[in-house]
Amino acid sequence: YKHELIGERYLTTSPHYAYLKISEGCNRTCAFCAIPLMRGQHVSRKIEDLVEEAKHLAKNGVKEIMLIAQELTYYGLDIYKERRLNALLQALAQVEGIEWIRLHYAYPTGFPLDILDEIRENEKVCAYIDIPFQHAANGVLKRMRRGITREETEALIATIREKVPGITLRTTMLVGFPGETEAEFEELCDFVRRMKFNRLGVFTYSHEDNTRAFEMEDDISEELKQKRANALMDIQQGISEALNKEKVGKVMKVMIDRKEGKYFVGRTEGDSPEVDNEVLIAADKNYCRVGDFVKVTITGAEE
Repeated sequence: YKHELIGERYLTTSPHYAYLKISEGCNRTCAFCAIPLMRGQHVSRKIEDLVEEAKHLAKNGVKEIMLIAQELTYYGLDIYKERRLNALLQALAQVEGIEWIRLHYAYPTGFPLDILDEIRENEKVCAYIDIPFQHAANGVLKRMRRGITREETEALIATIREKVPGITLRTTMLVGFPGETEAEFEELCDFVRRMKFNRLGVFTYSHEDNTRAFEMEDDISEELKQKRANALMDIQQGISEALNKEKVGKVMKVMIDRKEGKYFVGRTEGDSPEVDNEVLIAADKNYCRVGDFVKVTITGAEE
């Protein structure tokens, strides 16, 4: 490697946002997951190296960075002997030109609560966290080896919302895990109805070689897995529609991602690219520059 090129990157995303991988691998032992087999154990990157990369990105026009890892909240434990995600956020927020810092793939067990103060107080850190909870029934969570109960999950969600009012929570659920009963699936549905997540995605379980779950019987048909996934997404669709309609009449800060047909397409602080909601701005009545932030009055909303 040429030392002077450390941090240089070729962006395959739009030029105004970029993903910043802060670590590789995972030390968790979730029964369904093959990532530790493929990626190995958790290895954090040094704060100074990440700041240097962020500076290069900002110099080239990047305004938003999305922190990603297989396990975001474990950051720093291997090289600093303590969780240092909060320190990383503080350091990245000092980079001139970066206006939004977004957190993806935070594990609920051992969640570092100190980052909530940083999210609330630091205007550069988006009030947005992606935490894949995977399930809510204690029996399934135990078989999945998630290291957390439904009660602990709900307490964590309550703490996050209490410390950061208005935060956007994105999560992922996994249906059809071996042994998932109809009662356990209904418990998951009830959990989703009550928690009212802003963003939610659903995956169906797949039997992966060499995972701990591979030793279990894959006893739920693909048809039933898909039926459960569809049912859960139907519930979320109603929640999403209601939450989006609450935004009508509000003025929001929006980043413009692209021009598409008759619209400029942008995102709010609560929306990550490609996976979340989009804001459509009529191009015949407004002019926006891609990569700019604009103030938008929300006039209508769908699910």
